[in-house]
Amino acid sequence: MKPTLVIMAAGMGSRFGGLKQLTPVGPSGQMIIDYSIFDAIRAGFGKIVFVIKHEIEKDFRELIGDRIAEKIDVEYVFQELDKLPEGYTVPEGRKKPWGTAHAIMLCRGVVKEPFVVINADDFYGSECYRILGGFLANPPKGDKLQFAMAGYILKNTLTENGSVARGVCKVSGDGKLLGLDERTCIEYVNGKPMFTEDGGATYEPLSEDCTVSMNAWAFPADMLDLLEERFEKVLATTAKENPLKSECYLPLVVNDMIAEGIAEVTVLQTTDRWYGMTYAADREDVSNAIAAMTEQGQYPVEM
Repeated sequence: MKPTLVIMAAGMGSRFGGLKQLTPVGPSGQMIIDYSIFDAIRAGFGKIVFVIKHEIEKDFRELIGDRIAEKIDVEYVFQELDKLPEGYTVPEGRKKPWGTAHAIMLCRGVVKEPFVVINADDFYGSECYRILGGFLANPPKGDKLQFAMAGYILKNTLTENGSVARGVCKVSGDGKLLGLDERTCIEYVNGKPMFTEDGGATYEPLSEDCTVSMNAWAFPADMLDLLEERFEKVLATTAKENPLKSECYLPLVVNDMIAEGIAEVTVLQTTDRWYGMTYAADREDVSNAIAAMTEQGQYPVEM
């Protein structure tokens, strides 16, 4: 059974200043998402599922979906506030999305095979799809749920244009994820990666070679049922305490499952450089990197 690639593309890039999923970066006008799909197809994936909002559907289909559907099966899932488990309604005044776990949960019924999750606006490199697809083809045996994560080297994911958020990983000697520390403000300070949790009043160092998560995960199909259960717990607890802003994040769900002893996550290290467009100034860096990879023959000029 070929795995499915689930692409989270519902977010509007507030810091970037536009719908960055549709921003051209390649030599023939390709978008980052084109390279993700190209790499997934050659790694043996059999279907693409886009998680988007209805408000961008028309542009998304015209610029991406219809063209991709000529190469691989494509389906759509719509992340909307009111898509909630039975018995729940959207709190009055709520505008904020429910988070990445909610986005993936909505794929239930559409995704019926093992799947990989990525962000639409992240360039992961071809190795990510090979190693995660390979894991799903032959997952480890055990009495725990078996997940995998692509582990990136921190220095291969940073930008000179501002701060970024990363999940800093604790990894065991045998390559299992012990937990994630979400660092929401990592940036270069005097040429070294540092993080702050007090608005820049103080900084703490990070090893430039530490492993970070870039939200590239591999899951069995039954993870979708578990995500719905987890999301319903959030609605019944923290969403009541903070109805306008509480969210359910995929990495935190995975963290909890590790802590509870019901899941084991294999960290598959990649030395590929990650590229993203957190800031508008990042676009030139991404375009230059893709141009260089194209010249080296890693990607075709036309797709």
